[in-house]
Amino acid sequence: MKPVFCSLLLSLIIVFPALAQEWIVRSPDARLAVHLYLEAGKLSYSVLLDQEVMLDKSPLGLTANTHALSERLNFVLKHERAIDEQYSESRFKKSQIRYQANELVCRWENSEKQAFETTFQVSNNDVAFRYFIPQQGEQANIVVQQEHSGFQFPARTTTFLTPQSPPMVGWKKTKPSYEEDYTVDATLGAASQYGVGFTFPALFKVEDKGWVLVSESGVDGNYCGSKLSEPTISGLYSIAFPEPGENNGLGAVQPAFALPGFTPWRTLTVGKNLQPILETTITQDVVGAKYKASKDYAFGRSTWSWLEWQDESINLEDQKKFVDLSAAMGYEYSLVDNWWDTNIGRDKIEELAAYAHKKDVSLLLWYNSNGYWNDAPQGPKNKMNEAIARKKEMAWMKEVGIKGIKVDFFGGDKQETMQLYEAILSDANEYGLLVIFHGCTVPRGWERMYPNFVSSEAVLASENLIFTQRANDMEAFNATLHPFIRNSVAAMDFGPVLLNKRHNRTNSGGQTRMTSETFQIATAVVFQSAVQNFGITPNNLTDASQGAIDFMKSVPTTWDETLFLDGYPGKYVVLARRKGEQWYIAGINAESTPKTVNINLPKLANGKLVEYRDDASARTIVSKAVQSKKQSYTMTIPTNGGSVVVGN
Repeated sequence: MKPVFCSLLLSLIIVFPALAQEWIVRSPDARLAVHLYLEAGKLSYSVLLDQEVMLDKSPLGLTANTHALSERLNFVLKHERAIDEQYSESRFKKSQIRYQANELVCRWENSEKQAFETTFQVSNNDVAFRYFIPQQGEQANIVVQQEHSGFQFPARTTTFLTPQSPPMVGWKKTKPSYEEDYTVDATLGAASQYGVGFTFPALFKVEDKGWVLVSESGVDGNYCGSKLSEPTISGLYSIAFPEPGENNGLGAVQPAFALPGFTPWRTLTVGKNLQPILETTITQDVVGAKYKASKDYAFGRSTWSWLEWQDESINLEDQKKFVDLSAAMGYEYSLVDNWWDTNIGRDKIEELAAYAHKKDVSLLLWYNSNGYWNDAPQGPKNKMNEAIARKKEMAWMKEVGIKGIKVDFFGGDKQETMQLYEAILSDANEYGLLVIFHGCTVPRGWERMYPNFVSSEAVLASENLIFTQRANDMEAFNATLHPFIRNSVAAMDFGPVLLNKRHNRTNSGGQTRMTSETFQIATAVVFQSAVQNFGITPNNLTDASQGAIDFMKSVPTTWDETLFLDGYPGKYVVLARRKGEQWYIAGINAESTPKTVNINLPKLANGKLVEYRDDASARTIVSKAVQSKKQSYTMTIPTNGGSVVVGN
């Protein structure tokens, strides 16, 4: 009888495996919940908001050269804690931020007793997770061959995505540079334009339940920048690494790091409406500074000759005109773009820096990132990609009084490129230099990680308005996307506010601006960057509306508070930003009919307001001072137009 009993018990074990295990971590207000599952040795998770599924069961785990951390897993232990942290950040949406979240850390082992941890942090509208791999025995490093983290959205979800570009294409082989078009309200599971996935951040509308914004943070030289893979038919998007051809084919696709070590954070912002999407600070909340600021960095406004006047303006005489424009506008900076090394020369740059200093203006200088990853001919070259040359150049800039650099043309998201970004930032801090990146990847928590980081382009930016009429025709549409997607996760150096009606030096030819003046000045508020390289030109002092010039003289670039008021990606957006006691409410409209928005902002009650709106012809700005007697305000925004209200 005993052998029969043992045989029966064994068969029961085989037929009925261990039941699935589940752990839950909720937000402080208990509305947002992450469910973590271990089923048949595999990990997955789901995200629910008010008990509505915003993300179906989605895979977790890693595969490395020495570790198989995605199957045959067993639970070991867990730790839970409440997070309540406050920090200051002058370069993002708010100056004072409080991060409250609940954290669940679980340790797992595979069948070979190799361990790793998953960490989930859940705040009231955000989820962040990452992996930790400890050192066990003599194994001192790891190569991550695949990250299985995925995002399985419910059926009938629609997407707001921009495709990743294939490598080594575009002008002088400078892509990928995060400058592709968006598709809006697209079908879940639709293939990308180029077949190599989608860039971060990525926005999803989950049926009629709400919105989810997916991105990543904490990426430095210890990892690569990631993207979303091509989706499955069912709507599963997974973490994908860079393409082999990036950086001209040199460098590894798979990231490697020393043990013990962490992967970057994967972040999800979840909301019933778009308010949490636009207002989120999660990409900054989960990271910290990697080094101390070498000085108190000053941010502000800059003129930029190259945008409207192009390469021909890179001469000493024209650069003095833009320094004079900065002085007339009360701006802190003037940006000298490509070719200054040959067209102006170092001695004359020193003269220009001294000339600017007398007018309380500082210079920013452009550089080519160089290396082997692009064919862009512009100089200065061979200065930013090598440590010895870079430090020598930065020492010269510090001596001359240059305050910052704009580095262009990066070749991809491989770990080697992330190391170059970090090296430029770290060295620049030693010499007290601000850093702006162009032709580059999207920042991933960098405002808080690197004290001298200002902003990155990583968007189809204003230079395209000079190049093609299509960009002008699509300007309003694209502009209403950015606050909800690209600019929601990081600073965006778009180069806004082009007051020329025609995009050339004389305001008489070239591409035609289709948006109004009020639209243009509204983007100074709608787009966020601690240094704004504005597109205004010397002629605008006399040929633009006085209201526009007055507004542009006073608009700040750093903010104490940001609020979503209304909008929909690709249609319109109205938001409010506060600097001190002053509120700036800005709206822009891409729809074919005027948009009327009722704004409820209690701090407007009994305040003094100045309205900026388009006149009947949409050719000039009408500004008007009014006394507010109540906390509500009705804003009407014309097609391709804008509206701005300033009050306290």
